[in-house]
Amino acid sequence: MAVTLPEEMMLLSLDDESGQAKDGLMLGLPLSGAIVLELAFAGRVTLADGQVRVVDTRPTGVELLDGRLAALAAWTEGRRRTKIGDWLMKDQRTSVRAAEESLCRRGLVTEEKHKVLGLIPVRRYPEVDGSVERELRERLTDAVLRGEEADDRTAALIALLQAGLLHRIAFPGVPRREVEPRMKAFTEGHGVAESIRAAVGAMYAAVAAAMVATAAGAV
Repeated sequence: MAVTLPEEMMLLSLDDESGQAKDGLMLGLPLSGAIVLELAFAGRVTLADGQVRVVDTRPTGVELLDGRLAALAAWTEGRRRTKIGDWLMKDQRTSVRAAEESLCRRGLVTEEKHKVLGLIPVRRYPEVDGSVERELRERLTDAVLRGEEADDRTAALIALLQAGLLHRIAFPGVPRREVEPRMKAFTEGHGVAESIRAAVGAMYAAVAAAMVATAAGAV
């Protein structure tokens, strides 16, 4: 079974040594967006005019996606307005936890629990199998830094990372001022398949807008 976009994003975020997420406060919105985008690719939801609609509730066979599909279907039922950004804001924390659990089930990371100062519970996810992340980072490097062709799923992941301002987890050794314009240029210039272009564009816009709204609310 192929690793999904949210799982790839989660792998990028986890520190290989500590098992803790880097840029954890910024991860939730784009990762939740990655789940919805996967559901759109699978024909379970549609994304148009800033709205998300569930059009098929059949399971995809991927536990991570099916759990969020059921929750999204329950949330949209009976609503007149189903703004993508509203769902991302609501579901971001749950989506991150679901992605962590999915990586554990796959055996790519292991969960460790402990308490800080004997009171605050903390979970860590040290990597077990690093081959998936290494291949992923090579694909990102080829596409963004070397200017090579990339498949549509890699292009979609880069768009979400760009929208979520997650340049540091994608390219930890490259200064942001160097990698950000390259990611932007790739996102704008990559000709993804017509069948997914609208979905990627809608999710990029929704994540970027939600990031701005979150930042404004924190001021």
